[in-house]
Amino acid sequence: MRPTELSRLLARELTSLRDELLAYPDERAIWALPKGLPNSGGNLSLHLTGNLRWFVGAQLGATGYVRDRDAEFARRDVPRAELIAQVETARDEVTRTLATMDPSAFDAQYPLEVGGVRCTTGRFLLHLEAHFAYHLGQLDYHRRVVTGSSTSVGPIPISALADR
Repeated sequence: MRPTELSRLLARELTSLRDELLAYPDERAIWALPKGLPNSGGNLSLHLTGNLRWFVGAQLGATGYVRDRDAEFARRDVPRAELIAQVETARDEVTRTLATMDPSAFDAQYPLEVGGVRCTTGRFLLHLEAHFAYHLGQLDYHRRVVTGSSTSVGPIPISALADR
């Protein structure tokens, strides 16, 4: 996998995150926490953007972002506009960082030990993509449970990966 391919995947997922947030009827629904669901859509959004901004932007792109992981799950009632702004900031940081990466950096060791594990940058970035997609699916189900809507926002269209 090359940095440009990973960038395209993550940009697609970030677009889907924005689309999911826009599909909620109001901000109250974004922050609803039905029984049995561990996270609101808002907290999942904060977690996804914080995760990418920290592990890609700050660690590989030297953006200076400082992460507060606990706050990603503790904050409440962040306005939808702020959540979407964070999605756009994450997209910008990820895109800029991956655009400047030498493909050989994927074979180098990722600069941090994560969860007691050291691995290559490429392997860790693939993990981040899978992590994002996992939580994006949770957010989609949260929106459907909260709104009672079975309508899809088309979260991971294969067409977004086509060469143009």
